[in-house]
Amino acid sequence: MSVETNTPTTSTDTQEKTHGVELTPVAATKVKSLLEQEGRDDLRLRVGVQPGGCSGLIYQLYFDERTLDGDLTRDFDGVEVVVDRMSSPYLEGATIDFADTIEKQGFTIDNPNAGSSCACGDSFS
Repeated sequence: MSVETNTPTTSTDTQEKTHGVELTPVAATKVKSLLEQEGRDDLRLRVGVQPGGCSGLIYQLYFDERTLDGDLTRDFDGVEVVVDRMSSPYLEGATIDFADTIEKQGFTIDNPNAGSSCACGDSFS
């Protein structure tokens, strides 16, 4: 008589947790350039949302040296993008790009989860 024992294993035990935010190659190049200007190799791009703005939520996009419990990370050609666990559902499928035109210069976020946004483009609901 043989007895089988099944030990459950999960793929998350050995894999890093990731998020669904995309960073375009143009944005990744700009982030690399900004990091080089900072002269630090311990920074990563943190993307998040928080309550505020005229539409309910505002985007946060900044360099961070910290790694917090529950952070979700992805690497884009050497640029580490970090999203906190609470912001991840709001940003799933979002694409971060960088525009450098006469009309606009800066990072843009195309977020399929935003039902509406304000005229300034900094907040959404």
